[in-house]
Order: sequence, then structure tokens, then C-alpha cells
Amino acid sequence: MDDESPRESMSFDAVIVGAGPAGLAAAIRLKQRAPEAAVCVVEKGGEVGAHILSGAVVEPRALAELFPDWRDRGAPLDTPATEDRFFYMTETRAFRLPTPPQMHNTGNYIVSLGDVVRWLGREAEALGVEIYPGFAAADLLIEDGRVAGVATGDMGIGKDGAPGPNFQRGMELRAPYTLLAEGCRGSLSKQAIARFGLRAGAQEQTFAIGIKELWEIPAAGHRPGLIEHSIGWPLRADTYGGSFLYHFGNNLVSYGFVVGLDYSNPWLSPFEEMQRFKTHPAVRGHFAGGRRISYGARALNEGGFQSIPRLVFPGGALIGDSAGFVNVPKIKGSHTAMKTGMLAAEAVADALAAARPALIEAYPAALRESWVWEELRAVRNIRPGFARLGLWGGLVNAALETYVTRGASPWTLRHPHADNETLRPAADAPRIAYPKPDGVVSFDRLSSVFISNTNHEENQPAHLRLADPAVAVATNLARYGGPEARYCPAGVYEFVGVEEGAPRLQINAQNCVHCKTCDIKDPTGNITWTVPEGGGGPAYPSGM
Repeated sequence: MDDESPRESMSFDAVIVGAGPAGLAAAIRLKQRAPEAAVCVVEKGGEVGAHILSGAVVEPRALAELFPDWRDRGAPLDTPATEDRFFYMTETRAFRLPTPPQMHNTGNYIVSLGDVVRWLGREAEALGVEIYPGFAAADLLIEDGRVAGVATGDMGIGKDGAPGPNFQRGMELRAPYTLLAEGCRGSLSKQAIARFGLRAGAQEQTFAIGIKELWEIPAAGHRPGLIEHSIGWPLRADTYGGSFLYHFGNNLVSYGFVVGLDYSNPWLSPFEEMQRFKTHPAVRGHFAGGRRISYGARALNEGGFQSIPRLVFPGGALIGDSAGFVNVPKIKGSHTAMKTGMLAAEAVADALAAARPALIEAYPAALRESWVWEELRAVRNIRPGFARLGLWGGLVNAALETYVTRGASPWTLRHPHADNETLRPAADAPRIAYPKPDGVVSFDRLSSVFISNTNHEENQPAHLRLADPAVAVATNLARYGGPEARYCPAGVYEFVGVEEGAPRLQINAQNCVHCKTCDIKDPTGNITWTVPEGGGGPAYPSGM
């Protein structure tokens, strides 16, 4: 294929990559401030919301700033939070603990986040925003050291890299301002951070994997508004993580399990931990008589305040989870993502009005004066406290930060390591015996991937790329026991030929649910996640 063959192009005043809460809030705010501006949002999912699995607790603060009349507009925030529960789990018992202040949810709502962004998409289009779902932004257009827009990926390329009969060259979407709202570990955001040195002066980002299921249960067992979180079993005290469980909507339960990706035991499987947690006697009853209707997984930013990179680069900015604005103790990020998108959009509107590109620098300055900055700074020491001190020391540190210093400690704890640097050699770590799935509340990977509706064009080149294929066997398998076969929640990575003495890593890219964990946790940094053809990946339907 001739990689230099020309692309068709379209020009806008602003291009936004990602139709999630941050990207759509940015698009809406920009049109509110600059109605004549041409604004484009490109989304790799087949439709807006296709890659967002339902079940989230939303603090409506940013939404109320974007649309003070959001209730009258029909925003799908239909299940008010009514009860918070927080547990410490042992293998057989659940001990209720006081709910930390950051986790109080009075005034918040349990929502289908997919439906919330679908609604935001409709509001954006009503203002004149052009939204293009099913188009994956694959490359930054960089001219004279400045980002000039993005190029969408080519379609119809075969596994051999040659154009097939349905080949279509990608489009160039050009604009003086490009906002990256890809979510956690976005591929273009990763490029921009490296190209423009945006992490200079900031700590490395840290991450977790969140694995989620959506269940439909009998009405008799449904308690709309109930929120439960837990720590403890099945994780050891040296591994950060826990569960969440929300009752909402029409007899729906959103259940998820989070594992910090700084764990050290290469035999640990976040997916298996998530499945066996449901067998706990205090948890199993939530699913009684129900059926599992959807499944997904996603990497989550956990670095917080000290890991926020420089936000502005020549020609654009990072917003939302592309930059890492998650309040980890609060277990929320949608409200901060929306607010950062709105602040960036206001800076872009002013820059367009004055024809002064440098005015986009007002975005980080405005952020430092906003409630987002204050909120994240107040909890900056809680997550690194767990990384340094383990579960019990982390809880003591969290209590100190919450009740004594109230976030005003004269120090800021550093994250002690990058997440892919923490694995011990497999020979030095205890193996973990996971129970077989019972098919009632616990399941295997492939049946889980099936209900994510994940689909990729199988003849396309794999979007999961190895810098050196030999490393997978010579280092990952030999030294760490092949951890990619366990940290991937979708069965993408599989070592075959081991018993025959000729092991190799098989990549089942069609299973990928776009969680990005492999791009983060691989111990040698050998795996790079790139965008597949637009429209590929999970497809979470409306109403779920």
C-alpha cells in the first residue's frame, strides 16, 4: 500500500477526539460560547456510547454548570443514590465499616453512563456539532511542530498489510485546535505526551483495571439507589483494589471489581479475582435469580493530582481521562472530565474570537482556579499511601488525610514505581488457585467476551503490536510465567506450544475489549495498543 497516497480532508475550528463525557461537554461548551464555530467530534465506537458499559455514580455538579436545566431537558439521571455501604471482606464474612466522607453519595445519581453520553451527543448535535462515530483517530497531523488535526485510520486493509477490495483511505480532519478526550491511556494522547514532553515535571501516571458486569435481577431483590463498596478479600493486603455494586434503573445491578496495576504477583488474574468475589456469601445474593447481560473492562487512571501532565501542546490540549482527572478515593471521574472539557472549550472559544492561539494557555490556568484542582489536591496522598504502606497502613494514612490534615498536609507523596516495574519473578511468587466457574454467578473469559458484543474485522492487521515478538517468550514467559495471559480480561493473549517445547504468544486480537491493560502492565513495555478499524470493539446497547 502507498502510505503517502493523499487523504481527503475536512476543515473545522476544533476537532475533538472521543465522544465521552469530556469530549461532548467540550463540544457543547464551545458551541455555547462560539455558536458559529465548526466543531467536529470523532468517535471510534460504532455509535456514541458504544464503548461505555452502564452503571456509574455521577455527581451532577459539572452537568449543572453545562445545562442548569438538565432535568427539564430529560437528562437520563433517573436513580438517585439512597444508601451507601462500605465493607471489609474476609473469605466468609463482611464487616461493615463507616463510609469514608469522599464516598458519600447524597445528591448523586446511579446512571447508565452510555445513555448519558448518548443524551449529551443529541444535545451537541442540536447545537450544530458534527459527530462522526465509527471513525478511529489513528494519527496526529503534525506540521511545523504543531498539531493540525487528526487522521482517521484506513479501512479494508488485510492482515498482510495490503489494501483489500473494500479499502478506504482515512480522512484528514483539520483544525487549529485539537482536543484529545480519548479516556484512559488514549493512543493519540500517549503520542502527544511523548512528542511534546508533557510529562516533564509531573509524576508517572498509575493505573488500575476495572472489570464490570451488568445484571438484570428479579424485582423482589432490587433496591434502587443502593451503593456498596468493599475492600479486602479476595485480594491480599499488599494489593490495592476492591468492589463496587450499584442497584439502578429497571431491575439492573452494575457490579465491578478494581485491581491496582501495581500488583506484584504475576500469577494474579484480575478477571478471576472479580469472578470469585461474586461467590462470597454476603455478595452472591445480589445476583440470585438474575442473568448477566453485559460485560466489559477498562483501565482507570489512579495517579491523581501529582500525575497531571502539562495540558496544552502546540495546537491542542488534553482533557478528561486523557490527562488523568479521576478522584480515586471518591471513585468518580465523569464530573471532573466534563469540567476539564468545559474549561478547555472556553479557552478555545476565546482564542478563536481573538485569533490568538496562545490564549489556549488560559485552560491550565483556569483549571488551577477551579473546583477540580481543589478536589484532586485534597486527596492527592491517599492512593500513594496504599502503594507505599499496604492495606492497613494505607487506611491509617487515608484517615489522617481525611480527618486530621483534611488534605492540607505539607507534603505530597510520590508514586513509588511505574506499574509495569512491580512484578516479581514467577518462581518467587505464590501461585493462586482459582475456582472453576459455576456458570451461575461466575463465568469464564470467552463467555464474558461474547456478551460484550465485541467484534473486529478479522482480516485486519492486529492492533496489538509487539516491539519484539521474541521477548514474549524469552522474558515474559520464562521470567514472569506469561502474565499477559492473566492480566488480559478477554483472552487476547495465549501461549501455545508450551507442552511441545516450542512456545509462542498467540494474539487473539478479535477478542479485545479495549481496556488498554496490556499497554500498561507488560513488564518489558513490549506491547503497544493501537486503534483497530473504526467501529470495532465492544458494543454496549442503549438502556443497559
